[in-house]
Amino acid sequence: MTRGVKKRVVFVIIQRRKWVEPEKQCYCDLKVANNTEHHVAFKVKTTTPKKYFVRPNTGVVQPWDSRVVTVTLQAQREYPPDLQCRDKFLLQSTVVPPTTTDIDEIPQNTFNKEGGKEIQELKLRVVYTPAAESGNGNSDSNSSVQLIQRLKEEREVILQQNRQMQQELETLKKRRNRKGETGFSLPFAAFVGFIGIILGFLLNLMFSSPPTE
Repeated sequence: MTRGVKKRVVFVIIQRRKWVEPEKQCYCDLKVANNTEHHVAFKVKTTTPKKYFVRPNTGVVQPWDSRVVTVTLQAQREYPPDLQCRDKFLLQSTVVPPTTTDIDEIPQNTFNKEGGKEIQELKLRVVYTPAAESGNGNSDSNSSVQLIQRLKEEREVILQQNRQMQQELETLKKRRNRKGETGFSLPFAAFVGFIGIILGFLLNLMFSSPPTE
């Protein structure tokens, strides 16, 4: 990386997170924002890849645009009593040609620092957020609020997965178009439609009957 003060090409904003609970998955959404007029490729690494699932871990952000990266912590049997965590993430970013708009178009050596290539790095430290504890006087009220909040968070997860599925479908469509193929097969389209119906049913069932105190 060349020396001197360089303008940071991407910023990371924490959009949504779920408190940690034993034997339950926890997640956090990171918004990777590109504040330049260039196309920027990014890659997310972690010191403990077996504990975390990052999607997408690599991508391209168009000028003045952003991408949402969902980090999921796999269910843990227990957490440290003091909730101290040494896990870290590394976000690498670099400017790529304007013709690079798809993940498959990123060369394997994009994030190598050889040849004086400028690779910006941003280190992120994991901080555990404990689940809110209910008070003695209003435990029922707090439980209801927590239940509603959890339903909202689960709804957001479903919507986020649906959006990611649509993005993946668009990527597959682009690949097929490059190969001269037209459209998807009938079984694949039926499968996607079935998944959409199931997601809609779950969302409708989840919010049609709000919890009573």
